Amino acid sequence: MNFLIRLLVSALAAMLTAYLLPGVKIDNFITALILALVLAILNVLVKPVLIILTLPVTILTLGLFLLVINAIIILFASGLVSGFKVNGFWWALLFSIVMTIINSFMHGLASRED
Repeated sequence: MNFLIRLLVSALAAMLTAYLLPGVKIDNFITALILALVLAILNVLVKPVLIILTLPVTILTLGLFLLVINAIIILFASGLVSGFKVNGFWWALLFSIVMTIINSFMHGLASRED
């Protein structure tokens, strides 16, 4: 049940982020739900591999390279999810940052209500 709530919150955060950023487009809420699911799967399967492969660069940049990895995962998700479009790397990076902030804020509100 907790996973479904987190998925719904992430989908809402993705919709709000796409609304705020002109370089990102999500067709509808179903697409946002699919995007949230795809991002969850990619974060579980692909992100750890990318972190291990880029560990020296991540250490040299004091962890800032993780933002690049997040942007790469967003770009990869845009290729997998029809109805989700990102206009390049910088929009993916900005989408990642803004969605993380909105997602954290919304999860904070949800946990405060419990």
